[in-house]
Amino acid sequence: MPSDNHPTRFWHRVDDRHVQCDVCPRACILKNGQRGLCFVRAADEGEIVLTTYGRSSGFCIDPIEKKPLNHFLPGSPILSFGTAGCNLACKFCQNWDISKSREVDRLLDQASPATISQAAHQLGCRSVAFTYNDPVIFLEYAVDVATACKTLGIRSVAVTAGYISPGARETFFAHMDAANVDLKGFTENFYRKLCAGHLQPVLDTLTYLKHQTNVWFELTTLLIPGQNDSDAEIAAMSRWVMDELGPDVPMHFTAFHPDWKMRDIPATPTQTLRRAREIAQSHGINHVYTGNVHDKAGQSTYCPACGGMLIGRDWYQLSDWHIDREGHCAHCGHPVAGVFDTSPGTWGPRRQPVRLQGAD
Repeated sequence: MPSDNHPTRFWHRVDDRHVQCDVCPRACILKNGQRGLCFVRAADEGEIVLTTYGRSSGFCIDPIEKKPLNHFLPGSPILSFGTAGCNLACKFCQNWDISKSREVDRLLDQASPATISQAAHQLGCRSVAFTYNDPVIFLEYAVDVATACKTLGIRSVAVTAGYISPGARETFFAHMDAANVDLKGFTENFYRKLCAGHLQPVLDTLTYLKHQTNVWFELTTLLIPGQNDSDAEIAAMSRWVMDELGPDVPMHFTAFHPDWKMRDIPATPTQTLRRAREIAQSHGINHVYTGNVHDKAGQSTYCPACGGMLIGRDWYQLSDWHIDREGHCAHCGHPVAGVFDTSPGTWGPRRQPVRLQGAD
């Protein structure tokens, strides 16, 4: 194993030859030199190490709505980066070139947590996103970056599938200010067949976030024709969200496009997303959005009390803004769920790749 591996916390010895990784429900049991399914956590001399600490697939400034987060500092820029690998094996992965990468040498951008936090501050970013691949698998790096960011008033955002075990879950989310969690479907069969995982650990993460943390979080479901887009499944998901998380957790239904190992399935029709939005709304969810399609009505935010538009969106461009300085609807005074500034950000739809100055 390379000499620059980073030590980790969440593992235990099984016997004299094997160690078990305890970060996620896979609980990979490894002998010296082996890597877990995620590819970046490996057994080295009787312990689990992280092989991608301080190494990134690249940095980019995005609109925060692209994460997607519609109720967390709308209109603000967010410095985004990922590493390589993933602890799920989704056949429909839209970032497969990063998340499925087995080429650690592709991670050419190297930066310490201090370098990233300073860059975010200098670039005027309100937050940093751990995204493109799941930050659960590079937990130690993400936590150290979040800690460095906090000292400069920079928020931390996790874009994650929520496939993480107790213990690691508490440590990871203790350092996050916001999260977008992929609720990929709402059947065990979907998770088992298309993601090589299980549904219940994700639901456990969501209920943990709601009831035991102050992390602002939103949900995203990529609707795949014929796989997880039935009215019955969307209704069941919406009922669960309403019962377990409440009406104010935003739901995003986004469009699939043929990719990775599912190139034979057509792109999701816009009408499917609109129908899903209507179903979720009919079950009491206050804020439901459509994504990956042009649908201004489905991407704007409305007051659940009076129905007035709170934030107008056209793709990632904000237009209307009717939230007062106290975070209430400017039309009727109803409080708006989320984390808002006194005025909208002005970053717009730009996507700006950056190379960090002073990178290690």
